[in-house]
Amino acid sequence: MTYQESLDFLYQALPMFQRVGAPAFKKDLSNTLMLCDRLGNPQQALRSIHIAGTNGKGSTSHALASVLQTAGYKTGLYTSPHLKSFRERIKINGQEIPEAEVCRFVEAHRAFLEELKPSFFEMTVAMALDYFVREAVDYAVIETGMGGRFDSTNVVTPLLSVITNIGMDHMQFLGDSLEKIAGEKAGIIKQGVPVVIGQTQSETVAVFRQTAAQKNASIVFADQHMEVVPKGIVAGQLPLRAVFEIRPVGGKTWDLPMDLLGDYQARNLPAILLALDSLKSMGLRIREEAIRDGLANTQASTGLKGRWQILGKNPTIICDTGHNIDGFRVILDQLLNLSYRQLTLVLGMVRDKDVDEILALLPKDAAYIFCQADQPRSLPADVLQQKALAYGLSGWVISDVNEALEFAKKNAVADDLIFVGGSTFVVAEINGL
Repeated sequence: MTYQESLDFLYQALPMFQRVGAPAFKKDLSNTLMLCDRLGNPQQALRSIHIAGTNGKGSTSHALASVLQTAGYKTGLYTSPHLKSFRERIKINGQEIPEAEVCRFVEAHRAFLEELKPSFFEMTVAMALDYFVREAVDYAVIETGMGGRFDSTNVVTPLLSVITNIGMDHMQFLGDSLEKIAGEKAGIIKQGVPVVIGQTQSETVAVFRQTAAQKNASIVFADQHMEVVPKGIVAGQLPLRAVFEIRPVGGKTWDLPMDLLGDYQARNLPAILLALDSLKSMGLRIREEAIRDGLANTQASTGLKGRWQILGKNPTIICDTGHNIDGFRVILDQLLNLSYRQLTLVLGMVRDKDVDEILALLPKDAAYIFCQADQPRSLPADVLQQKALAYGLSGWVISDVNEALEFAKKNAVADDLIFVGGSTFVVAEINGL
């Protein structure tokens, strides 16, 4: 099979949540376990760090992987969804899984896959675990897809579990309250395995403490150990880096540069730093230089895209994959603190998000261009425009993402600001990203 034939098999033969949503969601680990059994149970041989949460788990996963590989460890990284290429999901030391490996996996197991009929996600998890073990990685950082308890990645028993935060997202699958969603995410907490919680939230503390107690797992709430304050992007320096002030409780304040430029990384850093402390206490050799260099070069060393990514200057063009209410709040806070003459938002969303809550947040004095990604879950651009009108937001409909961005650029002057986002899929379609 060619690589394209292998991809066609993956995308067409098996349900894929990224494209179809609810029909691909399954509350069951049996298929993943059967796949792993066929592969010799690679999940049992892997030393891993397992990351869950509503927001920030992608940045956290990439940051931890960057530090581990900077420290000299051969590091696997499994994340989802991908933006441009399927191979982004599975990396070792920042290098995407080779096309030949994807073909090998599909060819070797095609008959079994056709009989078992696993979901797209179940199969990609199995592919990643198999690849990491065969390539003898030292450690693998594994990001959950959506939930935790029934997420296909939850077949691993990690050295450390990390839960970044809990927000109102995917409620139709995970529950209609923070407590219920936390209960699903807490499903990654394993017997005797330490867990780091990124943010202390009154609604979820008891859920995490109770689960950790039941599993005899030590638990730490990272934001109770330090405060992190964003200090902005350093001007006149390439590559661009943001500086974050780390204020440990009872300790000395210090500055930390990151090439992930969003202010919202301040929410991720406590969990990242406490996770690294935990790994060091287990015997991993991670020097302070590796932490600083790994975090300063996360994007460069792992290939992470779409997180507060600056695409152009004069006018300034920024994209971000944040797509739920909590993500949008922090994105807007940073956007509205920038200097600009006119703000234009190139906006597209998916049907199964709380579109109204997000629209209610958006500034009425901004210009809007409504678009839609070329995939079935997208909310039609004209429907989004009509919904926006109810919140006093007016603008143009240009369905194609890149045509919408070009229109925004042609109608902008040098000191304008253009933001592209609303959906991971919108960012994924930006040319040249």
